[in-house]
Amino acid sequence: MSFEFIRQVISPEELLKAYPLPAKDVILKNERDKEIKDIITGKSDKFLVIIGPCSADHEDAVCDYISRLARVQEKVKDKIIIIPRLYTNKPRTTGEGYKGIVHQPDPEKEPDLQEGLIAMRKMHLRAIAESGLTVADEMLYPENWPYVKDVLSYVAVGARSVENQQHRLTISGMDVPAGMKNPTSGDFSVMLNSVVAAQASHTFLYRKWEVKTSGNPLAHTILRGAVNKHGQSIPNYHYEDLIRLYNMYEERNLKYPATIVDANHANSNKNYAEQPRIVKEVLHSRRISPDIAKLVKGVMIESYIESGNQKVSGHVYGKSITDPCLGWEESEKLIYTIADGL
Repeated sequence: MSFEFIRQVISPEELLKAYPLPAKDVILKNERDKEIKDIITGKSDKFLVIIGPCSADHEDAVCDYISRLARVQEKVKDKIIIIPRLYTNKPRTTGEGYKGIVHQPDPEKEPDLQEGLIAMRKMHLRAIAESGLTVADEMLYPENWPYVKDVLSYVAVGARSVENQQHRLTISGMDVPAGMKNPTSGDFSVMLNSVVAAQASHTFLYRKWEVKTSGNPLAHTILRGAVNKHGQSIPNYHYEDLIRLYNMYEERNLKYPATIVDANHANSNKNYAEQPRIVKEVLHSRRISPDIAKLVKGVMIESYIESGNQKVSGHVYGKSITDPCLGWEESEKLIYTIADGL
């Protein structure tokens, strides 16, 4: 019943020095960050499509997938900014199962956090270099932010983390858009309170330091559906839900009211094939309501090369080993459908 201190892992400073972001990609990221920020702040009427695997478990397949997205991005750049999901930490409800590449750089071997941090960093750098797209990751562990702070253009906080104070305070020190998901209960007030906290300045302990943050005005909400006391999924992407969220935003003194609709998870009842239908409904709501059009800045889609999922031992290239995902052909078609519908 105690901690066993196995070894001290590489520091963020050491990792960034060993694997730096090349100067040309620094310029690229700054340009992408501005484009994405302008969407959140309302300066741009482009639409965000945050899309990719449930978890980034295989570097070659993930970078192949993101390079495919880059080719599509070029064709829809006048209307859409694509942010690939490159999720290197995977939350587990019971604590069991694959926890992401940071824990297990090889999903079939024992955890190795030292090698996992290196694998995470190398995957992010390769994805940017090969695709020209900067990516999103989930901030499951707030203390990991310094390892990737220079490569991420978007951060998400999950439904089980959004009520945690350390997550909220850490987000307040970031300078990129951060999406705060509604908790599994579906409570909009909890979600909006997390945005209030993330947009404010705070002083707190972080990685052995007393730090002060300036607040993150780009913090916003993500609707991912809810689960009731009977374990049943309750969607929150419908017109009435979006209007309710718009009105609740109006009651609060928050900068840049914005939301992203997650088309999977409880919104789809974890039926990945429902994602295109859900996205189309969200686009319809935006077309018939100026308020919703102003509020909904994008959608989030779980997608990979092959549809569905597999066990860790499956070895099907580009197929999720966690939650099932939409396949590439359906995903590509959906992105073009979104562009046509804007």
